[in-house]
Amino acid sequence: MAAPSASIFGVLGPALTQAERAFLREADPWGFILFARNIESPAQVAALVAGLREAVGRNAPVLIDQEGGRVARLRPPHWRGWRPVAHLFDGRAEAEAREALRLRYRIIAAELAALGIDVNCMPLLDLPVPGSHDVIGARALGTEPAPVAARARVVCEALREGGVLPVVKHLPGHGRATVDSHEGLPRVATDLATLDATDFEAFRPLAGEVLGMTAHIVYEAVDPDACATLSPACIRLIRERIGFEGCLMTDDLSMHALAGPMGARAGAALAAGCDLILHCNGEMAEMEAIAAATPGLAGAALARADRALAARRAPGSFDADDAHARYLALTGEAAHA
Repeated sequence: MAAPSASIFGVLGPALTQAERAFLREADPWGFILFARNIESPAQVAALVAGLREAVGRNAPVLIDQEGGRVARLRPPHWRGWRPVAHLFDGRAEAEAREALRLRYRIIAAELAALGIDVNCMPLLDLPVPGSHDVIGARALGTEPAPVAARARVVCEALREGGVLPVVKHLPGHGRATVDSHEGLPRVATDLATLDATDFEAFRPLAGEVLGMTAHIVYEAVDPDACATLSPACIRLIRERIGFEGCLMTDDLSMHALAGPMGARAGAALAAGCDLILHCNGEMAEMEAIAAATPGLAGAALARADRALAARRAPGSFDADDAHARYLALTGEAAHA
């Protein structure tokens, strides 16, 4: 059986069209990603997830960004709402904050697993600094590398317990960006020694995680010409200096931080050393261009992708309602819409 393409695609709406189904069957992406435009109700999402897998004829991974707070594709009334995660660390003892964090992401994992979604693009290990853009802001797990790494490990373990793989992001660090990479290309002029002791250091304790995502940011001390996603020097740094061993996907190639034809973007990311191309907006012409430029997984990239799939496991028994009651009692929050 041929290996799947080194790609992850989104689709346009709450159900597959005939054209999308035919494209996905031919392109055979490694996985899929869902957005708010794909979400209506639990039954509808579960049917879409099943339809995506049926289109490629295998149990392909299905990703989502379900951080809670501002970045949440599943929202009330069908799913629980959450305050921004940074709220958990405001004046709260660390042990208490980590227990709340564990409950939060174990509940989120249960909601995802019930739909057949088995990958969550979380945790962020980005460290915001004064003056940076608020695209990270209250999504962050903190501002210092050691506590952020420890909290991120709690998130990873809670998701895995619920049958959902985590994705560490955004390697090698998005916290210093002064521009939203959805809208433009951020440049970071911080010296390498400072980056190494802060931004990069947050990721090192999670270097053994099986999935990670790059940042569309130029780190001038590493490569003044190309953002991390497209930079061989930055990908080498992620692999060697940070030590990340997992399957490395790009951030969304349709973001405005990048320029040029989609096929060229995909080719440059793969040439830089990324394992998987992530394309999210569901635009067919763009997906066709990426599919044409993206070969089947092979070599080390295939081995890393297979290791990620092998790490999937069935969720254990869990009472989400009881856990949510404990979370609300612990945090003093009301149920958040």
